[in-house]
Amino acid sequence: MSTDAASAGPQDAAPSPLAPWLSSQRDALLAQRGHAWLLQGPSGLGQYRLALELARAWLCENPSGQGACGHCPSCHAIDVRTHADFFVLMPETVMIELGWPLSEKAQDEIDAKSRKPSKEIRIDAMRDAVEFCQRTASRGRGKAVLVYPAERMNQFTANALLKTLEEPPGDLRFVLASEAAHHLLPTIRSRCLIHSMHWPQPEQAMAWLQEEGAGQSRAQGKSGERGGALPASTAAALLRAAGGRPEEALAFARAGHNPQVWAALPKAMARGDTSALSDWTPAQAVDALQKICHDLMALGAGAAPRFFAPSDLPPPAALAALGQWSKDLARSVRTVEHPFNAGLMLEALVSQARHALNSRT
Repeated sequence: MSTDAASAGPQDAAPSPLAPWLSSQRDALLAQRGHAWLLQGPSGLGQYRLALELARAWLCENPSGQGACGHCPSCHAIDVRTHADFFVLMPETVMIELGWPLSEKAQDEIDAKSRKPSKEIRIDAMRDAVEFCQRTASRGRGKAVLVYPAERMNQFTANALLKTLEEPPGDLRFVLASEAAHHLLPTIRSRCLIHSMHWPQPEQAMAWLQEEGAGQSRAQGKSGERGGALPASTAAALLRAAGGRPEEALAFARAGHNPQVWAALPKAMARGDTSALSDWTPAQAVDALQKICHDLMALGAGAAPRFFAPSDLPPPAALAALGQWSKDLARSVRTVEHPFNAGLMLEALVSQARHALNSRT
């Protein structure tokens, strides 16, 4: 599943309204001073969207305690991805997904098929960011740099960013958004004000998902018109599948996954039913299998499952087999984006799951 991209609205000129739990965090952060923020937490909690809203407010010509005005030339320039005083530092794959333009050089290389879009933040992009930081602001409201996902920096790009974080020139602000902040250099974390993302209240998440997921007929498995609220039962199932993370739940719905199919997946894997994953990419399959494994291990330890209802899960398997399965899935993550043969990989994943789920000793 994708995460914050689910509600970023890259094809829209203006972003959709901010979720209430993100609005309260934005207002609290804007009331504080600091030149660098690190927004950290698990995926699906809105790090990217909150980071973008902070940058919009910093550069807005008519800001308030509730963020950017949304109407001034600065806000419009960010919405259409052309603000001269705003720099996004992201992997090329993420920039494409979120609708941010690549540098001319990078776009030419990718168009010529001399290389694929990078999944890491490239050193060339970091050099462009450093050059941007040294320029004079063009609009008089300072400059801002958004880094997301910050954990995608390698050692070289991280060290280059560190030097600028230590001595930021002029009225320059940074906001780093991360879903795995423990992978960042300690020296980078120490130079940022750290904000841990808030989990929304269940009723907030339900109401937001019902509204944002309106008309997601593919997720419901039936036809419908845009504009009707998502049924509460569907929203609850989507939230459970996402472990309570509303933006991940919305991405799940927009990817066309059916909550009923999701609920049937653990027992299908216990039967070795490869067809249950026929519409899934290997990356999505590994993510789903890791969630099945997590819930069964939680049950084995006397805890409640997180991603499935207890009745959705097969009989408890041996903890040793589940532990080995968890390790095998972790190894699969390393190659899942570039499998030699996606079909064979899915068959191997299902066979692995069936063996683990039917181990009783």
